[in-house]
Amino acid sequence: MAAHGRPTLRDLFDDSPTPHIAHPPRTHHRHFYVATDGSYRRDGGGLGAVIETRDGTRVARISVPDAAPNNNVAEYRALHLGLDVLAARTPANARVGVLVDHDHLAAAVNGEVLAASGGDTEWRPNGRQRVPSGSESHWRGIRARIAGFEELRAARIDGRENPAHPLANAPGDYAHVNRRADHCVLPDPIDAGTGRANGAATDSEAPGTGAEERDPQYPPPSRFEGRASD
Repeated sequence: MAAHGRPTLRDLFDDSPTPHIAHPPRTHHRHFYVATDGSYRRDGGGLGAVIETRDGTRVARISVPDAAPNNNVAEYRALHLGLDVLAARTPANARVGVLVDHDHLAAAVNGEVLAASGGDTEWRPNGRQRVPSGSESHWRGIRARIAGFEELRAARIDGRENPAHPLANAPGDYAHVNRRADHCVLPDPIDAGTGRANGAATDSEAPGTGAEERDPQYPPPSRFEGRASD
């Protein structure tokens, strides 16, 4: 269990549906989990993200103010931010579980995973299920991050259980989480046959060096590319 008796992101992921993708137990084993949430208010909203390893060790929490045009765009921005931070602190061969409380976004992410792996572009959002207007550049960033990990899938969780929810809804109250030093956590590698940890991480699993140093109080530059009209 995580701090204060809250479930780990892995527990939430394992107990939640993954739209478009079967979710048998053997598929539950991820190296890292990222939960994101975006909030919209006329007087300003925010973006939140929580990253943990599969044993519940916290890698990062992010809480930043943001002025999205609506809640749908805020959700896409939040996931883009969370995946940017995750990519900077984890090895490229990581298997990732994404947790969001937005049905359309979870389905879009898993549709992209299926399209990229099988070549069937019909899985990608289109028609009435297209990416919300104003989210196009952030969706391109999300797709690029999906392609950069060894494996990724998204689970749709209840908003009341999303640990990123308070970070997104009260960024002023959680600004202190952005001032914590950046760090990387390498979980033990997962045995492909059992899904269990089988020893210490190897040198080949170390994250790439030279990750961009950013002021943690602000989202990565990609967060500011194209606002509501992008």
